Amino acid sequence: MEQVKITFLGTANAVPTEKRNHTAILVEKADERILIDCGEGTQRQFKFSGNNPVKLTRLLITHWHGDHVLGIPGLFQTLAMSGYNKTLRIHGPPNTAHNIQLMERIFKDFKIIAEVKENSGIVFENSNFKIEALPMNHGTPTYAYSITYKDKRRLKKSKLKKYNLPNSPILKELQEGKDIVWNGKKIKSKDISYLEKGRKVAVILDTAFNENAVKIALNSDILIAEATFAKEEKQKAAEYKHLTAWDAAKIAKKAKVKKLILTHLSQRYEHNPSIIEKEARKIFKNTKLVKDLDVISL
Repeated sequence: MEQVKITFLGTANAVPTEKRNHTAILVEKADERILIDCGEGTQRQFKFSGNNPVKLTRLLITHWHGDHVLGIPGLFQTLAMSGYNKTLRIHGPPNTAHNIQLMERIFKDFKIIAEVKENSGIVFENSNFKIEALPMNHGTPTYAYSITYKDKRRLKKSKLKKYNLPNSPILKELQEGKDIVWNGKKIKSKDISYLEKGRKVAVILDTAFNENAVKIALNSDILIAEATFAKEEKQKAAEYKHLTAWDAAKIAKKAKVKKLILTHLSQRYEHNPSIIEKEARKIFKNTKLVKDLDVISL
């Protein structure tokens, strides 16, 4: 089974700390490398995590507050100097194309090809996965995203060897669930293949609680959500339109997700982050608060 690998390059709120960098999340499966937000210092976090930014295929921007995007100019310059020869697909809320153009005017030497899309709903889909975006409530245009990897029919290598099947178009037919005849024998797809179930990752960062958050997270294997404040700071959370750990857990429970991952921690909890995790677990038990460079696979 091809795993989905999630690397938390940065897990801080607006002010980074000695232990937590600004927000950036790398989601990988097969040849697709998706970076969600790119806070200041993300390039160094790539180095520390052993990942190569030149392998990036997409950048998803949740919103244009500085702690989520100040790493973009440096990242683009590094890609240019490293001979990045792909088209970087960028998805973001309204004004993303304009803001990228402003960065290019200021720094002048990006020299990479970027394609920007600002739509919500299904923003990309192919035979392997789809990306959806829904508007959030944060006082500035903001999206939350889900990445859904589709079911795949995989062939059993031992069975291929048993029937002496060559690497040819007949394998594709078997993967599509079709039965074939080979060397005078009928071979059923179900006998030589298995279904690899798809997986869904949802990412909800800066926002107040809203029903779109539940909708985008519905039935996710993993929900990554901000937990900037504890419930005792709910008035401040409401003022700045952020989630509390309690809110994040409510979303996870309503959306029937399998696991909740908390990130985007305020510096006020730097010396006692367990407050956030314990609060969420009162509502949603399968909760984990991540730190910089944590890796989760599913």
